[in-house]
Amino acid sequence: MISKLGQSANLLRSCFDDIDLERSDRPAVAVRLDFSDYEAEVHQHQHKEGQLILALHGAVTCKTENGLWIVPPDCGVWIPGGVSHSNQVTPNARLSYLFVQPGAATLPQHCCTLSVSPMIREMILRLADVPANSAQEDHVGRMVRVLLDELAQMPIQGLDLPASSHPKIAAITAALMAEPSDRRTLVDWAAHVAMSERSLKRLMVQETGLTFGRWRRQLHLVIALRELASGATVQRVSSDLGYESPTAFIVMFKKALGTTPTRYFAS
Repeated sequence: MISKLGQSANLLRSCFDDIDLERSDRPAVAVRLDFSDYEAEVHQHQHKEGQLILALHGAVTCKTENGLWIVPPDCGVWIPGGVSHSNQVTPNARLSYLFVQPGAATLPQHCCTLSVSPMIREMILRLADVPANSAQEDHVGRMVRVLLDELAQMPIQGLDLPASSHPKIAAITAALMAEPSDRRTLVDWAAHVAMSERSLKRLMVQETGLTFGRWRRQLHLVIALRELASGATVQRVSSDLGYESPTAFIVMFKKALGTTPTRYFAS
């Protein structure tokens, strides 16, 4: 019996084969994927095209050597061509991918979360309905040029979790990803990885650019976005992250994103 993971991987491979980016004359092509029946992980890979990942429903987690991104509503994760990455989607996920040929648009040279306006979102969905290997029509070409020009104007959002290959930081990251409710202090973690508090404090800032407290809050935010997008309640997420009450969690969320979880996803 083929596992659901295997079926999802086959779905992705089939989809990318159908796109046939090497043969497309367009500077960008788009595709939609529905994982409503699956839970899938696309393992570490890379391609020469840049890739914008949109979550139409549910959530997708993108991992690279330097960070972890959750694709929230009204945003997309941009992965430049040649950057090795993996994606993991929730069972209820519906995604849209936009592949951009090298040099076709002035987009960031590093992975980031970009705001995506409603117009850009609808243009990507419209482009996904046009066969990538069909003869290029003038109106499609114009739409792609406008789409890429607009995308290049979108602001970057700070919705990533900085990662590090340093073994001690990586060990703390793995432990907190597995048990995000763990409330051990910096002193506790320093003892756990056999370092002094001062050394770990300095190493954390050096490797991630954030203090331990800010880094852990960012981790909680990233996990919260993933879980809420997959259908979890605020009460369950706040409990899983170790908050004393849903109110305390909502305060953290609102401070980071400017609104409550309910309003954020309703918008």
